[in-house]
Amino acid sequence: MAETTDIQFPCVLSIEVPFPTPRLASIALKSLQVDKELSPLVKRTFSLDSSNESVPNGDAGGNILRTEYKATTNRMLRVAVNSFMDSLNLVLEVMQELDTDVLATKEATA
Repeated sequence: MAETTDIQFPCVLSIEVPFPTPRLASIALKSLQVDKELSPLVKRTFSLDSSNESVPNGDAGGNILRTEYKATTNRMLRVAVNSFMDSLNLVLEVMQELDTDVLATKEATA
């Protein structure tokens, strides 16, 4: 898929975060989507994509959270991505502490 460069938003970054299950990826997507970008100089889009690996519990859907940032300057891109990473870290910590799927995955690998 060819991407065209947006003259107003030339700085672009795509981030892919894999999750153990599509359900966890969907939870992260819904948790992060509610916070809108504060600056009109930054655009952000979310999507869920499937990995090529088979999901252990047979869930259908995407287990990769894909986030694309577009900004007018590298500085604005950095500030927006830093904020996103802080929010993503919080979501992951809550999942690790409270979600039964994450605990089950951790116990299965131990």
